[in-house]
Amino acid sequence: MEKLANFIDGKYVAPIKGQYIDNFEPATGKVYSLIPNSDEEDVQMAVNAAEKAFPIWSKMSTEERSAILVRLSEGIAARMDEFVQAESKDNGKPVSLAAHVDIPRAVSNFHFFATAITHFSSESHYMDGIGVNFTLRKPLGIVGCISPWNLPLYLFSWKIAPALAAGNCVIAKPSEITPYTAYLLGKVAKEAGMPDGVLNILHGLGGSVGDAIVKHPKIKAISFTGGTKTGEYIARTAAPMFKKLSLELGGKNPNIIFADCNFEEMLSTTLRSSFANQGQICLCGSRIFIERPIYEKFKEAFVNKVAATVVSYPSDPQAKLGAVVSEPHMEKILSYIELAKKEGGTILTGGVKEQLEGDYEKGYFLRPTVIEGLAFDCRTNQEEIFGPVVTLTPFDTEEEVLAMANSTQYGLSATIWTENLTRAHRMADEIQAGIVWVNCWLVRDLRTPFGGVKASGVGREGGLEALRFFTEPKNVLIKYY
Repeated sequence: MEKLANFIDGKYVAPIKGQYIDNFEPATGKVYSLIPNSDEEDVQMAVNAAEKAFPIWSKMSTEERSAILVRLSEGIAARMDEFVQAESKDNGKPVSLAAHVDIPRAVSNFHFFATAITHFSSESHYMDGIGVNFTLRKPLGIVGCISPWNLPLYLFSWKIAPALAAGNCVIAKPSEITPYTAYLLGKVAKEAGMPDGVLNILHGLGGSVGDAIVKHPKIKAISFTGGTKTGEYIARTAAPMFKKLSLELGGKNPNIIFADCNFEEMLSTTLRSSFANQGQICLCGSRIFIERPIYEKFKEAFVNKVAATVVSYPSDPQAKLGAVVSEPHMEKILSYIELAKKEGGTILTGGVKEQLEGDYEKGYFLRPTVIEGLAFDCRTNQEEIFGPVVTLTPFDTEEEVLAMANSTQYGLSATIWTENLTRAHRMADEIQAGIVWVNCWLVRDLRTPFGGVKASGVGREGGLEALRFFTEPKNVLIKYY
C-alpha cells in the first residue's frame, strides 16, 4: 500500500516518528493509502527549512517569483488528468467535477496570484510643507495555511498562492481526509524551480500537526478554512500570540426565489447550487425560500429533477453526484435527516443511502434530499449539515424572508432570484452575508474579496485582500522641507 510523505525542504520525507493514518477512498469505503501522522517535530523541521529559505525567496525579484508560480500553474495543467483522477478518488466527487472545476481552478489560482503580485502597489501621501509618506509592504515571514477536504487542491492553492506570491515561506497542511493532490503538488513545485524550503507540505491530524502549526511562535499568520468550532479554537490560541488570522468558516446560505424570476434559469442553477459536490461546498444554498405564488410550481419541478439525479461512482460519466467524503460524515448527514423528521419535516425525495453494487457496495453514497414543512428556526434550518440536503420554505413578503434568511449565526453567501432591479439592490443591501449573487450562483471573479460575516469567518481572501493579508505595511516619511 502506498505511503504518502511530507514535503519539507524540497524533499519528500517520512514523518519523524514513523506514524501513519489510513486514507479511505469514499466510493469504495476501503483504505487505499497511508498518510503521515505528523506532529510538532515535523513542524519544527519545516520551520527550520523555511527560515533558511526566507531570505532567498523574499529578496528574489517580484518577476522571478511570478515566473516560478506561473511555471507551477503550468505544471499542474500539464498533469491535468493525473490530478483530476487523484482528486476524484480521494474525495469521492465525480471525475467530471474535478476536471471542470477543482483542478482548473487550482491552475487559475496560481496563475492569477503569479500575475497579480506584479501589479500590487501601495499608497503615498504628500504632506504640504513637510514631505511625503509612502507605504512599503513586506512579507510576513513564515505563514501557516490549513485547508479543508471539500475542494482539496482548489482551496489549498487559494491560500498558498498569494502567500508565496507576496514573498512568504509556507507551512501548509491539507485535510487528512483528502491529502493526495497536495502530496502531488510538491513535485510540481520542485520542477517549477521553487527554492527548497519555500513551500512545505505536512500531513496529519488537526489536533497534532494543525495545532502545532497554529502554536508555533515563528509562524506569523494562519489562514484557515474549515468548521466554525475549529476556527474558534484557532482564534483563542493565536490571538494572544498576535498572529494575523484569516478564518473562512461555516455557512447556512439562503437561496431566495421571487415569483418574477427567470424560472427555467433559476431552476437549473438551484439544482446545482443545492447539490454541487454532494452539497459539500460552503457556498451551497441549503435553505431555499420561495415566494408563495410559485411555491407549488417550484416544488413539483425541483423535486422531479432531484429525484432523477444520478448518484453513482466517480468515474461514471452519467454521475451528477458521487460519494460524500467519509463514513462519519455520511452518518452525520443521515442523523440530520432523522432530526428533520422529528422536527416535523416531510421528506419529498431522498433521505436515504444510495446502494451501489460490486466494488462500490460499501461506498458513502446518499440520495439528494429535499425537505419541507420545517420552521425556519428549527435546528435543521439553523445548523450546518454540509451535505446533499436542502429545505423548502414559502414566504409572502420581503420583510418576512429577510428575517428568516438572516436568522442563523452564519453569514457567508446568499443567492437572490428576481427581475426587479430595485428589489435586487434592496435585498442585497439587507442580507447579512459577505457574498451575494443575484440571478446566478458561484460566479467568481478572483479579484473580488471572499469571506463571510458573523460565525462565517474573519477577514477576506481573494485579489488584493489576500496579498494585503500576507504582507505587513510599513509607513516611511521622507521630510524634505
